[in-house]
Amino acid sequence: MRIVRVYEASDVGCVRPINEDAVASFAPDTFLVADGMGGHAAGEVASRSPVETVRHVLQETPVPWNAQVLSLAVRQANDVILRTAKDFPAYRGMGTTATLLHIHEDTAYYAHVGDSRLYLMRGGSLLQITKDHSYVEELLESGSITAEEARSHPRRNVLTRAVGVVPDVQVDGGSFLLEAGDCLLLCTDGLTNMVTDEEILEILQMDGDLSERLVRRALQAGGTDNVSVLVVAWDAE
Repeated sequence: MRIVRVYEASDVGCVRPINEDAVASFAPDTFLVADGMGGHAAGEVASRSPVETVRHVLQETPVPWNAQVLSLAVRQANDVILRTAKDFPAYRGMGTTATLLHIHEDTAYYAHVGDSRLYLMRGGSLLQITKDHSYVEELLESGSITAEEARSHPRRNVLTRAVGVVPDVQVDGGSFLLEAGDCLLLCTDGLTNMVTDEEILEILQMDGDLSERLVRRALQAGGTDNVSVLVVAWDAE
């Protein structure tokens, strides 16, 4: 296994007063993005919970880790957020997305809840690996709206699944084989609501700090939300 480069960036955006996103690299092969929600500082508290809980779970779990281990870490973060909200009334109603990636040898494992995303760029094409858990995604699947309409839908930020909202959160997980030259992208919806998949693909094929380029493009498009990006360029030995 050889990870060639890792780029990460996070920005408060042009509208929001605080950054409720969290980005983390658990060196050298595990990565997380989370997008918190809730009043006051609750979203920031919620998005940090997966970071701390994932670190603890992985430290206590023998390698190799797989999608089941990653899903367990997300479910434990769910429990921590629920307990925190119970103990501190100001944090009630908080929650977060969580998209977690681990690379072992030539396999990528992931766990996912919410509308942050994991993408794979391979051979000049961009594939969305995760599925958004959102009201708009359900409308798209039913054929009620088009992809273009989804980008500006007034309820595009309404989640149907999040970490820290219900006791038994359902976590999506899976794995796929990597090929030489693959590029993996984890991001919050502050990127994907501002930047099209076509623009993302174009930037991922450039040189330089790809995360900074992606964040800059989101800010240029309006930056209406916090935006966080983590890019992993992978190559075979």
